[in-house]
Order: sequence, then structure tokens, then C-alpha cells
Amino acid sequence: MKKLLASLGLALALLSPGMTLAQEAVDPAPVEAAVVETPAVEAVVVEEVAAPAVEAAPAAEEAAPVAAPVPNKGDTTWMLTATILVIMMSIPGLALFYGGLVRSKNMLSVLMQVFTIFALISVLWVVYGYSLAFTPGNAFFGGFDRVLLKGIFDPTTNGVANAATFSKGVVIPEFAFVAFQATFAAITVALIVGAFAERMKFSAVLLFSTLWFTFAYIPMAHMVWFWPGPDAITDQASYDAAMASSGYLFAKGALDFAGGTVVHINAAIAGLVGAFVIGKRVGYGKEPMTPHSLTMTMIGASLLWVGWFGFNAGSALEAGGTATLAFVNTLAATAAATLTWMLAEWMIKGKPSMLGAVSGAVAGLVAITPACGWVGVGGALIIGALAGVVCLWGVNGLKKLLGADDALDVFGIHGIGGILGALLTGVFNSWSLGGAGIPDYVNNTFVTTEIGTQLWIQAQAVGVALLWSGVVAFICYKVVDLIVGLRVPEESEREGLDVTQHGERAYSM
Repeated sequence: MKKLLASLGLALALLSPGMTLAQEAVDPAPVEAAVVETPAVEAVVVEEVAAPAVEAAPAAEEAAPVAAPVPNKGDTTWMLTATILVIMMSIPGLALFYGGLVRSKNMLSVLMQVFTIFALISVLWVVYGYSLAFTPGNAFFGGFDRVLLKGIFDPTTNGVANAATFSKGVVIPEFAFVAFQATFAAITVALIVGAFAERMKFSAVLLFSTLWFTFAYIPMAHMVWFWPGPDAITDQASYDAAMASSGYLFAKGALDFAGGTVVHINAAIAGLVGAFVIGKRVGYGKEPMTPHSLTMTMIGASLLWVGWFGFNAGSALEAGGTATLAFVNTLAATAAATLTWMLAEWMIKGKPSMLGAVSGAVAGLVAITPACGWVGVGGALIIGALAGVVCLWGVNGLKKLLGADDALDVFGIHGIGGILGALLTGVFNSWSLGGAGIPDYVNNTFVTTEIGTQLWIQAQAVGVALLWSGVVAFICYKVVDLIVGLRVPEESEREGLDVTQHGERAYSM
């Protein structure tokens, strides 16, 4: 009896490890852990279980299809957070920044324009904007594959399509990319209203916004940012094919990390053209037109600065090292521009102003936008410091030379700052000046850029943005003028757009 029990015990001892391993074999990872951590078990199992498993594994591997990339929850969370930050830049950030700069009788009109444009462009983006900007087509426009965002959500499986990032095998849910890019489109159009503030009909603002968005913003976004993604590139032939199907400026090698050309230069030249076409405000140069609430402007600028971290760092499309580089560069460049504008103004006028400080901050934010993920921190500091001084000249010396009533200095800050940042991206991207270089997807590495060559490419991108947006804007203004008229009557302008256009007042009398 004792011998029988001993034999049964031995048999169970030999069988039990094999039974446990067989149960865990459904998940390969625990099997490997068990073998590494308990070599004694491996020695027992080899004879009974391991041999058949080794034979079956290659067949299983051959049969298994290559798994599609799955979005990382951290990347997805970061992109949704960045999108919220950019929404905050527009409403309330830009609205308050602009609102404080106009006279009190026009405060609500500016808030209404920014708020409504954000809603209008968000709808148009979903209907056709995203599809025309970010689907294959030609070098200037995409197609209609994503009209009304069709094809992204599958109701039968509750599945959501993925969008490529800048790393091979890394994706994010396409809806996250759609929403993020929608905020860029909306704030770009809203930026323009600062140039013709206090004198344009609300109906004209909405019609112009629709036309300019369709024929200026969408093609610029496609030209600069559309490409098939890194996973489409495996060798030189596939790289050539990918570039052939990319946007015009992307294929040229233009670097615009977060919107120097697409957002700032694009909007600024449209605003400047509008200032010329619509004409100067009644009493411009004769009556005081000082900001009615620098407190509101400072609050708006602060919200812009905070939200801009989502704007720039979010453009990495991943929660990784490049996002942190863009984040730090955004912080450093903006701080540098604030100080240089303030100090230069202090030297010229004898006193540092709140308006100067916040204007410097916005100038730094604009200038670092195209460069934030492409340059080192030293380059970012230089770009920011130069932006503070150059944009100060833009809103004073250049504005007088142009003779346009750019009410809130859209071109002086966004245009000049955007041009400066876009050009200097080509300079400070080089490894020799601490830049990041550019990815070489054919060889899966990074390479540096030649300063002269890249600077010429950047200059071409700036030229295309100025010419395309300027011409489209001029045509759009003329069309709007024919349909609804651009400008409010003189008596309405004198009374203020808050009452005459909206029947409300920002402040009780």
C-alpha cells in the first residue's frame, strides 16, 4: 500500500508541472516567464511537454497574420488633451485677447466673430474640410473619401480607423487627428478678424470665412502636411512614390512643425489684404483708438500661451521625446520674446508696457511654431529673442510703411513672426546648430540638413503661402462685397458694432 501511494505521488509530481504549463500556453508571455524564472520546471517539462510545443510553435507563427498597429492609450490621451488646449486658445483665449484690444463699443462683436467662426469652421471641417485636406488627391487638394468623416467609424464593430503619426508602426485613432486638426483650421480663420476689426459686417465675416477656408486654408494644409505616412516607406522606390502623392510643399521638403505657413503667414496676409480692401476705420489717425481693457488682453494672452503647448507639442502626434522638445522650445522662445520686446520698448519709449509684454509673448509663440520640433533649445531662444525685436518693428515701422489699418496688428505679429520662424527653421534645424535634423525613413535613421539648401526650401514655402493666401483672400473679399457688402455704414461704425450688428452691449451704461 505504501509503495502504491508513493508511485501515485511520483506520477502526480511529474504530471502537475506539465498540466500547469499547458493551461498557461494560451498566453505565450507567461510561458516564457515561467521558463526563465523556474529552470527546474523546464528540466522536468522538456521530456513530457516542451518537445511537442516546439514542433507546434513554428506552424502557429506561420499561420498568424501580421498584427495591425494599435493606438497607445497614452498617445491618444495626450492628443485629446492637446486638442482641448487648442480649443482654449480660440475660445476664450484669442477672443479675450482681441476683445480687450478694441474699443468697448466693439467688444462683443469681436467675441461673437471669434466664437461663431470657431463653430462654423468646425462644422465645415467635418463636412468636407478634413477630407480635402488630409486624403489623397493631387499636390494641392485631397479627395472626397472622408466627406462627413465617412469610413472612420464602423458601427457594426464599434471600430475606429487609425491615422499615422511620424513613427513607423505608431498610430492614433483617426477621430483624434480629425479633432486636433479642426482646431487649427478654426483658430487660423479666427486670427484674420483682428485685421479688419471694428468695421466689417457680421454676415460678410461669415461668408468670407467660408470661402477663404475652402480655397486658402484647405489647400495650404494639404500642401504642407499631407503625406501617406512613414509605414508607406520601405525603400527608395516606395519613398519616391510616397512623395509623388504628398502635398506640394511637403514633397519639396518644407519644414513646418505646427503651422508657421499654414496658420500664421496664411492668416496674416489674408488679414493685411482685408485691411487694404475694406479701408481704414472712421477716424483712424485722428481719434484715439486705444485698447479698452488690457486686463482682458493679458488674460487672453495667458490663455494663448498655455494653450499653445497643445498647439505645438501636440503636433508631434505622440507623447514622446519630440513632444517634450516642442514643449520646452515653446516655453523658452516665448519667454525670450517677451523680454526682448519689453526691453526694446523700454529703451525706445522710456517705459515697459503690459501691451508690449503680451505682444512679445504672442510674437514668440508665432515664431517658434514652425520650428518647435525641428530645432534645439539654443535655437529656440534665439528665434524667440529675435521675434520680440523684429515683430516690434513690424507693428510700428513696417505698419507705417504699409499704411494699412491692420487694427490688431495681425500681419505685424503673425505675418512677420511666422516668416521669421519659418526661415530660421531652415537655419537651426541643422545638427551643426543643435537642431534635430530630419528623419530618413528609407534607412530608418535621422540625417542633418544643409543650411543653405533648407533655407531656400523654407523661403519657397513662405512665398507660396503669401502668394496663394493673398490672391485667394483678395478674390474672396471682392466676391463677398458683391453679395452682401463688406463694411457697415459709417453711422453704424461710429455707434459701435455691438449695438448695430448684434443689439447688445458688453458693458451696461
